[in-house]
Amino acid sequence: MNQEQQRAIARKGGEAVSMNRAHMAEIGRKGGEASGQNRRNAANQNRMNQENQANQNNQGNQGNPSGENRER
Repeated sequence: MNQEQQRAIARKGGEAVSMNRAHMAEIGRKGGEASGQNRRNAANQNRMNQENQANQNNQGNQGNPSGENRER
């Protein structure tokens, strides 16, 4: 089987799958759910990183009521 024959077979298979609207909708839905979950995970991770950074900054400022880090 040469490369051109393989392309023709793959094209026919792709056409057959894409005719099945329910199947294509399922594929799209799964992709959308995964994309949304990835976005939520990234947002949660960013929020946690910001909270951790704020907590670290606050720990360094606990002894100074003005919140400034100065050495005298």
